[in-house]
Amino acid sequence: MDNPRILVVDDAPVMQRMVAYTLRHGGYTVYSASSGPEALALLPDMVIDVVITDMSMPEMDGLELLRQLRADERYRSLPVLMLTGSADERDRAMACRDGANVFLTKPAVSRELLDAVGQLLRIADCRLQNAD
Repeated sequence: MDNPRILVVDDAPVMQRMVAYTLRHGGYTVYSASSGPEALALLPDMVIDVVITDMSMPEMDGLELLRQLRADERYRSLPVLMLTGSADERDRAMACRDGANVFLTKPAVSRELLDAVGQLLRIADCRLQNAD
């Protein structure tokens, strides 16, 4: 897959920059949104390969963003990585139940984040090949 595009959704500018830095150094094109509504507004005008979202955000949390993505036919199979400061197993269970493909806790080690994104891209690529 050429030049994979990642949308990072996080209300904390420092975390958004850290994740973007890691991803850019991993060879990805990175777009950012500071809220769920901003991400939903951006998506129709973009081609995104993976969404990485924080779980705890004001206005719309990551779980609600995830639910809205899964409810929309255009984004139902879009890989979503939930990146959160919470290590609570209930949060992990809710994220998985609502359709998150991967759940990582902050601060994620750069290699762990890059490995997870790479895995999501390989899975998405296999789905595309099998759809043909």
